[in-house]
Amino acid sequence: MIVIKRKPLEEILNYIEGHNKILVLGCQECPYGCATGGEEAVKKLAEEIKNKMKDLGESIEILEKTLIRLCELRYVKSINDLIKDVKAIVTLSCGVGVNLIADIYFEIEVYPGMNTLFLGAELREGIFIEKCRACGDCIVGYTAGLCPITRCPKNMLNGPCGGCKNGVCEVRKGLPCVWYQIIKRLKKRGKLEKLMEIWEAKDWRSLYGKGIRELREELGVENKN
Repeated sequence: MIVIKRKPLEEILNYIEGHNKILVLGCQECPYGCATGGEEAVKKLAEEIKNKMKDLGESIEILEKTLIRLCELRYVKSINDLIKDVKAIVTLSCGVGVNLIADIYFEIEVYPGMNTLFLGAELREGIFIEKCRACGDCIVGYTAGLCPITRCPKNMLNGPCGGCKNGVCEVRKGLPCVWYQIIKRLKKRGKLEKLMEIWEAKDWRSLYGKGIRELREELGVENKN
């Protein structure tokens, strides 16, 4: 899940300053799972904005809408009739939704209501832990299912470093050293030889690419635009 967190109200108010009609747009996928999106979150933000504007002696019209996903064009286009005369859109989504909406409705000011943090797993309701950096070249098949890019503060490809002590990271006290865990796990499986080869520096081009990327050809999707 993409883990996101709502921006402070003051920052959102700075975005929409001077606008008298806005749309707060929610997402039912990742934001809802993080308890930061969905209809309730949209309603809450709209009320906070209205109350703050009232305290300032100003008025604002706020439309509210929650879509299934803000990262899919077919759902986003459903707001076509809703955005007439809307001056700004505040999205409660990850950065993907913000960018897609800004591309489609480029004449409207589109602002993020969220900070996109990381790809995480839910340990229990509302508690997430980072598990993946989406680096584009997954190596966990060699490291017993544990990602050193994400779980090592030094992003070490060949570890552990000299600072690991009793299986604990030197950078963040109490954090288990992922390389210590990798070695223990591979040793138990009788596959420790997988770590005998020294890996060269990671090729980060698969993460950053050469600009905007599209998987149309790789997925065999016909261009219907």
